[in-house]
Parts: sequence; structure tokens; C-alpha cells
Amino acid sequence: MKLSDFDFDLPEKLIATRPARPRSASRLLVAGPETITRAHAIDLPSFLRPGDRLILNDTKVIPARLSGLRRRVGPEGETEARIEVTLLEPTANGDWQALMKPLKKIRDGEEVTFSPDLSAVVTSRAGGQATLAFNLTGDDFDAALNAAGAMPLPPYIAGRRAADDRDREDYQTIWARQSGAVAAPTASLHFDDALMAGLERAGITRSYVTLHVGAGTFLPVKVEDIADHKMHSEWGEVTQLAAAEMTDTKAAGGRIIPVGTTALRLIETAARATGTIKAFEGDTDIFITPGFRFRVTDALMTNFHLPKSTLMMLVSALMGPDRIREIYAHAITENYRFFSYGDASLLLPEG
Repeated sequence: MKLSDFDFDLPEKLIATRPARPRSASRLLVAGPETITRAHAIDLPSFLRPGDRLILNDTKVIPARLSGLRRRVGPEGETEARIEVTLLEPTANGDWQALMKPLKKIRDGEEVTFSPDLSAVVTSRAGGQATLAFNLTGDDFDAALNAAGAMPLPPYIAGRRAADDRDREDYQTIWARQSGAVAAPTASLHFDDALMAGLERAGITRSYVTLHVGAGTFLPVKVEDIADHKMHSEWGEVTQLAAAEMTDTKAAGGRIIPVGTTALRLIETAARATGTIKAFEGDTDIFITPGFRFRVTDALMTNFHLPKSTLMMLVSALMGPDRIREIYAHAITENYRFFSYGDASLLLPEG
């Protein structure tokens, strides 16, 4: 298929820059093979069945965006440059891969100071990225990063406003516990205590998995033939317990419903080798496009995605390209809010 098959015109006014408050007040579009129903996230339990299982990504977003100073002493005295850093992922030895702007203002071996407590030395640069060795590790690093860093909002929000203290709460799920993501599993941002209580009353079960969402989730697809696209890689884990819970749910006739494309990609990775869900730990670069055979997923709760993105390809694989085009056209006509802080959809391929 061609990249243009996943394009659509989105009015800029529909790009959300703040989430709904309370979280579960966001709108929910419920789409089956032929029907579309308007609802709100708080209504989710009424569209599920007792014994269904939600799969939730418990990754925790780190405040990965840093602003620091590089100072250099030369023949003309001391000069300094403002350096903006976005952490991407840790390396095996504890350093960090990062984006740095402007990269041309920095040299290997130079230090960037982010706060009185936090600094890093640039150990190498390649492919538009840099490797940083921080002066702190472990809990000390986490504390200093929390004090100095800002939440790494997606480009379509960051281009409209700066991150602030509200985003530290808004851009984090209520069950976040495994630090390592530089982007949120945004379908989970609609859940609050009121919605969780409603799911409990309705007999909806849940399992937790971990996929550390990377900045690659925002990388554009640059090839017209999508078969030529190289998918980014992210680390994830499905525990033995979570795999067993999903297996038992399937055996009892319940549905497996990942909340977000990150959870879906992970559980389908864990089932790829054998066709049934198994424990998994490692990197996944699974690329889900129309024609993909879903081994575990029965339905999906997800936000509305960017045109020509890999996530548009994923939801097209689940519902069919023609049906997704109908769903998105309806969402635009009805002024649903798009992207990370936007509204949600519940996609039910079997109705």
C-alpha cells in the first residue's frame, strides 16, 4: 500500500493542546463494523462485557526535556551557548542517547550544565544524536532530572506552547510506575478513579504490561511504499502473570482489549512466535499494516492519530482501511479532538 492511502485533511483547530478535565469527561467514539456511537470515556464500561480484559501500559514518562548551558574558553575568552536536550534512551553502560539542539554548537568532551546538581559530558555524536554521560546515577539522577527536566510533549503540542507544571500530571497515566518512556501511552490518559471504579463494578478485568514509548513514535514515514518503512524499536515486557491472565480470559470467552497502540504492539509481539500470548522481554519493532493477522487483540481503545503515520496503518489493519476512513471522517465532522491530549475511540472490529 502507498503512504497516501493513510492521508487525510485535519483542521488545525482539532489538535488538542490540553486534556479534558476530569480525564474521563473526554469524548469517546465507539465504532463497530457498521455503527458509530457517541459517548464519553466514563461510559466505557457500558460498551464492554463482564470478563473482558483491558491491557494497560504501566510505563512512566520521564521529564526528558532539558535546557542547559555549554561554556567554552577560547582565545577570545569564555563563550556560552544554550543547548536543548531531549533524552531518548539509556545505553547499556548507563549513558543516554539524546537529541541536542544545536548539535553544531557542541564538541565531544564538552560539558553541559542543566542545574546546580545535574550536568553531562558529551562522549560522542553520530547520526544527528549525541551520547551523554551524566554526573549522577540511580536515585540521585532521577531526583535531579525531576527537578531540572520538563515533560517531553509531542511536537504538535510543543510547537504551540511550552510544557508547564500541569503537564507533569496531565501527561502521565494514573498507574505509571516503570520509568523509561519519553512519550505517554496517551489512550490511558482518559482513565481516572471514577472510570476505574466503573470498570470494577462492571466486572472488567485488567492486566499491566510495560512498553517504554520512544521518540520514534513521532517519526514521520518518508517512503511512499510503506513496505519500505523501517520501524523504530522500543523495549517492552509482558510478565508471566500478564500472559497467563490473558490466556485465561480468552479461554473463558472474554475479549482482550489493549488500551493504546503501545499495549497492542507489545502483546502482538509476544504472540508472534507461537500464535498464543507468552511472556516476553526485549525490543520490539513490529510494524502492523493492513493484512496483519491479530493473534491476541479483539478490540482497541486508542486516540485519533496523525495522517500518514504508522499508527494510522495499525488502526487500518484492525478495522480495515475503508472503515477507518469513514470513522475519521465522522470524527472530523463531529469535531472530536485529535492526538495525545485529544479524545478517544473504541474500535470493535467484530461489533
